[in-house]
Parts: sequence; C-alpha cells; structure tokens
Amino acid sequence: MTRRGSGEPSLMDEFVEPLGMRVLIRKDENRHTTRGGIVLPDKAEIPTISGRVVEVSLQVERDADVPIAKYDKVLFHPKNAIPVDLEGNNLLFVVPVEDVVAVFRRSGAAGRRRNDADSGSDRPPEPSPE
Repeated sequence: MTRRGSGEPSLMDEFVEPLGMRVLIRKDENRHTTRGGIVLPDKAEIPTISGRVVEVSLQVERDADVPIAKYDKVLFHPKNAIPVDLEGNNLLFVVPVEDVVAVFRRSGAAGRRRNDADSGSDRPPEPSPE
C-alpha cells in the first residue's frame, strides 16, 4: 500500500521482523522517580532495561527451550540491543535472546511456559486406574 500520489509505502505498512535468535522489544518509558519515591538523575545508568516483546523471530517462536513469547514483559541488557528507527521516539530494539535476562510473570503463571503441552514432558505418564 502506498501513500496517495507519493508512490512510497506508508509508515503504517512497515514492520520489523527479527531474524535468528532475536526479539523486537518496545522499551518502557524512563521513570525519573522510583516507586519508593527516590528521584533519579537524568543520566542515571541502569544496566538493564524493561520492555514488552512486540515480535519474535520464527526461530525463537519454534524453539521450545526459549521461554519468551510475544507480549511478554522482559528485562534486557542494552549492550547488544540494536535501536530501530521506525518510530520517532526510538523505543524499539532488536535484542538477542541471550541479552533477555528475565521475563516478568504473574504468580498464577509461575510454572507456565509458552507451550503448556511441553511443560509436562519430563514427567512419566500417570498409570491408568484399573
């Protein structure tokens, strides 16, 4: 789809598909005050950043050993993150899965993984009642 009369694709038609063992993360907005009320200076360096996974590569999606799925809230190390200049505020980053250091889970989903059918594969089948 193109913009009328311009012959160029519209920005709404563009998307980023990560390749290899990478995910696309939308970085959370910077907070200048912690929940405890501590005011952070503008240039406070925090070695990890939180964000939301907005897209995963096919390789990550198919790998049952990688517990990262689309829409997960994650904590990642920004050293190898590649900024994506698709939006004006540069909140998108392509991040290798090795740099995702944590996935936020709710207490009811603590043992849940992306593929619930795979989570019980290590247990032997239960004997049938006779």
